[in-house]
Amino acid sequence: MPSFPRPTSRFSFSDFGLPTASSDGTLPTSIQATPIGATAVPTSTSSIGLNCTPQGNGGGNAENGVKNKNCCTNVTMIFARGTGELGNVGTVSGPPMFKSLRQKLGADRVTVQGMDYPASAAGNANLGRDGGPTMAQLAKTALSQCPFTKIILGGYSQGAMVVHNAFSQGVSSTEISGAVLFGDPSIRMSIGDLDPSKVKEFCASADNVCGSPTGNVSGSHLSYGTAADAAADFVIQAAGLA
Repeated sequence: MPSFPRPTSRFSFSDFGLPTASSDGTLPTSIQATPIGATAVPTSTSSIGLNCTPQGNGGGNAENGVKNKNCCTNVTMIFARGTGELGNVGTVSGPPMFKSLRQKLGADRVTVQGMDYPASAAGNANLGRDGGPTMAQLAKTALSQCPFTKIILGGYSQGAMVVHNAFSQGVSSTEISGAVLFGDPSIRMSIGDLDPSKVKEFCASADNVCGSPTGNVSGSHLSYGTAADAAADFVIQAAGLA
């Protein structure tokens, strides 16, 4: 059997570029374990940093996780409310979905940002152009702040058309992981270059605004709160967190 020379000196993990324990035996934070069931969000290239404020459970008709530069999370939802709704996310479909999503993933893994755009009755004729540029810019801002987050666009009624328009304002499937739409007047149109598997449409059985019932929700144009859990499940899947 061949013989091999005995090592003349001891090696340490630092010889291989690996971090070592401190004098008290504590591992450096860069290799601390992530709790089971959670997914770490890298912060090394984030402009938010570690000294951030979590968005928390949100609630109400206004959400500003991106504008307030809250902590980076696994998924960022940018949502456009429907015509005449209050706040920047409304009440009909957005907030019930956000609540379900936070319950399923944990609030510390979810960022929500609403859309400040007119959402006027006259704006319906513009087919989303009143909010599309703002939505596209918010998506880019979110990614510049938190490069590892997964962006999901969402909208209700006129807000759904805003999602359609955002894809003509400089965003694409390379940046957007999915889209979830409620009562979409443009339901027969594709969502930019997103693969159909990355798009979830909810058109209620008696909703004449979208006019093409999808079979996954019953009721009128005001019934989309009942789709909250199904919508949240889709967001989780589209973001690769299932």
